[in-house]
Amino acid sequence: MTRHSHIDAPTQFAEANGLRYAFRRFGSDSGVPLIFLQHFRGGMDHWDPLLTDGLGRDRPVILFDNAGVAASGGETPDTMEAMAEHVAIFAETVGLSKVDVFGFSVGGFVAQALTIAHPRLVRRLMLAGTGPRGGVPGTDARVGPAATRAVPTLEDILVLFFSPSAASRAAGRQFWERRHQRRVDVDPPTSEQTMAAQLHALSDWGVPKGELYADLRKLTQPTLVVNGNDDIMVPTINSYHMAQAIPNAELIVYPDSGHGSQFQYPERFLAHAQAFLDS
Repeated sequence: MTRHSHIDAPTQFAEANGLRYAFRRFGSDSGVPLIFLQHFRGGMDHWDPLLTDGLGRDRPVILFDNAGVAASGGETPDTMEAMAEHVAIFAETVGLSKVDVFGFSVGGFVAQALTIAHPRLVRRLMLAGTGPRGGVPGTDARVGPAATRAVPTLEDILVLFFSPSAASRAAGRQFWERRHQRRVDVDPPTSEQTMAAQLHALSDWGVPKGELYADLRKLTQPTLVVNGNDDIMVPTINSYHMAQAIPNAELIVYPDSGHGSQFQYPERFLAHAQAFLDS
């Protein structure tokens, strides 16, 4: 494999069942591949290069646009389970029989659904800023307008992902600059169809199916749960519930931070994630 980084890895495409999935693979050419599953309306360019390149030093990393999202073809499904099936189809199409998965926010919902439906595919699971099916909903009135703006602004990201403190907002601005380092072959914006489908999927995920949190007990893989201490999008209490219910989970809650705590503390998260994946 030619050694690429976050800012210059070419966008590739895998075709299956008439759909064209966009992805980028870079980092090491050995080790268990790590698939990144992104947040609401997010694509491959919304990740932090410090994390993708850092984790790629010891393993292949794969950034992936689910069906209908950004550069991928087709329409975005309106349930997390259907999105998870697209991840499984993509993995099979590109020849991945065993992966680690990092799911952030909506990507964390999809990662849980994927692991439950395809337990042999997933070796280790990292869940950041996310929650279980039927979890505690957010109530902050700022979330809706900021998350659904046609073109999210820096201020929207600061509100959604970071705490109000000066230190957290400064870290958020640094993340914003890192996130925009890639200048060529960038993802197109996600569509109105993707936003509508993901909103429906979020509504569906909020409804328990059967006993509350029973699905989490099916996640027997080693699992790292990460969040900030004041997540206004997926309230932090959900991370505690996941860590209690998942049989082999460990929990890290970062101080003075919100939904995007891994972007506020990239070096600290990177050290924790590497230790977890390599243990």
